[in-house]
Amino acid sequence: MPTPIMPPQTILITGCSSGIGHHSAHALQNLGYRIIACVRQAQDLERLREEGLHVIQLDLADPASVEQAWTEVLEISNGQIDALFNNAAFGLPGAVEDLSRAALEHQFATNVFGTQQLTNLAIKHMRHQGHGRIIYNSSVLGFAAMAYRGAYNASKYAIEGLADTLRVELKHDPIQISLIEPGPILSQFRANAYHEFNHWVKPQAHDSVHQTNYQSMIKRLASTEASAPFTLGPEAVCKVLLHALQSKRPKARYRVTLPTKVFAFLKRLLPTHALDWVLAKAGGDGRR
Repeated sequence: MPTPIMPPQTILITGCSSGIGHHSAHALQNLGYRIIACVRQAQDLERLREEGLHVIQLDLADPASVEQAWTEVLEISNGQIDALFNNAAFGLPGAVEDLSRAALEHQFATNVFGTQQLTNLAIKHMRHQGHGRIIYNSSVLGFAAMAYRGAYNASKYAIEGLADTLRVELKHDPIQISLIEPGPILSQFRANAYHEFNHWVKPQAHDSVHQTNYQSMIKRLASTEASAPFTLGPEAVCKVLLHALQSKRPKARYRVTLPTKVFAFLKRLLPTHALDWVLAKAGGDGRR
């Protein structure tokens, strides 16, 4: 029977500079957990340390950084990591045909390759120590594709496939695997995605047939207000994260926000072409 993870157990969280990771690190630390928070940029390292978190620098896109960070994690934790919350990720928006190979590699380097490199290190260590939980922060876009989110869709589909496979492969090991599938959550996600679009897609897409729709998409990304209905705060994700950590029988999937639950139901109910129509309407050509 899986052992619940209760304070003062050690939890490693990636992507803690803002949003879900930042909120979860503070919330779990306030509950008595020992948190090791990971950030990519040096300025965030100092800021979070001033906030009272134990922070290390980790760039998931850099294999050497992942190895170095894991070594540091083991030193800090005295060799005990009870849970890993794979939260770090970003979105690179744009029509699939406007995404270069380099752009896709850039998206996957963090969201998939680095995340799984870190996870594989954790699995080997958790098997040796006799227990552990690994929670991936996926997305509604990990099972329901929307236009102009192709790189991010694909990266989250990949994460879901890896997590589902691990759940089968580790069925005889004392390691629990869970996925969290949030819909719209208040965070810096859109601002970061706008930056990625401007760098990777916009300069090469001046003659794209998608230019008109890009204008709507850019307006959404540049807005500081919630652009999608039923948007929730990061505390909604932290609530199910706690269940994944504390339950004797953590779920394989936690669906957060109404859109995620509705689309999961419709994917089981509707034929593919009908679901495509619903998702196209919901995405609004990048307006939502």
